[in-house]
Amino acid sequence: MALTDEAIVKIKGMITSGELGPGDRLPKEADLAARLGLSRNSLREAVKALTLVNVLDVRHGDGTYVTSLDSAHLLDALNFMVDLHRDDSVLQFFEVRRLLEPGVAALAATRISPEQVTELRLLTSDLGPDASVEELVANDLRFHRAIAEATGNQVVCSLLDGISGATQRARIWRGVTQAGAVERTLAEHAAILDAIEIRDAEAARAWMTAHIAGVETWLRKAS
Repeated sequence: MALTDEAIVKIKGMITSGELGPGDRLPKEADLAARLGLSRNSLREAVKALTLVNVLDVRHGDGTYVTSLDSAHLLDALNFMVDLHRDDSVLQFFEVRRLLEPGVAALAATRISPEQVTELRLLTSDLGPDASVEELVANDLRFHRAIAEATGNQVVCSLLDGISGATQRARIWRGVTQAGAVERTLAEHAAILDAIEIRDAEAARAWMTAHIAGVETWLRKAS
C-alpha cells in the first residue's frame, strides 16, 4: 500500500471508530504522524486528499478539522465528477436514474406529506403546453427533486441532484427535436403524482420507470 494511501486509511479509521467525530480538530501534524507511524509528508498528502473529498477541512492558522460529514457535503465530490462527464456517457447516467428513481417514487408514495403533495400539484400545473423547453426542463428538475425530498432521505436527494444535472442537456435536446415532448412530460408527471398521492407505490414505480425510460429510449435512437 502506498504510504499516502496508508495514511488515508488510518485517518479514516480514526473517524469510523468514533475517535474523531464531525467538527473535531485533528492533533497537530507532528503528533499525529508520530502516533500513526507515518512520515509528516505522507500525512500531509493524505490530508490534502481527504480535503478534496470534503472529509477534512484545513483552516490555515487554526488547524485541520473533520467536516460535518453530512451526505450533501460528502457527495459534492460526486457532483464535481458528474460536471466533467462527456456527452457520450450520458446514457450511463440515464441507466442509473432508471435504476434509482422508480424506487424513490415508490418510497415517496409511502412517506409523502399532504403539504408535499400540494407542492407537487403546483409544479405540475405551473406549465402549459406552450411552455419553453428551458422552462420544462427546470420544472422537471424541481419535480424530481421534490419527489426525492418526500422520501426524507438526504442521501437520495444528494445522489439524484448530481445525476439529474448530467442528463439535463439531453432533455433539452429532446424537447427541441421531438414533437409533443412537452405535453408527454406533463402527462407523465401527472400520472406519477396521481399514483404517489393515493399512496400506490407500485404504480408510482411503474410510471416513473416509463418516464425515465422514454427519454433514455429517445436518446439511444438519436445517438
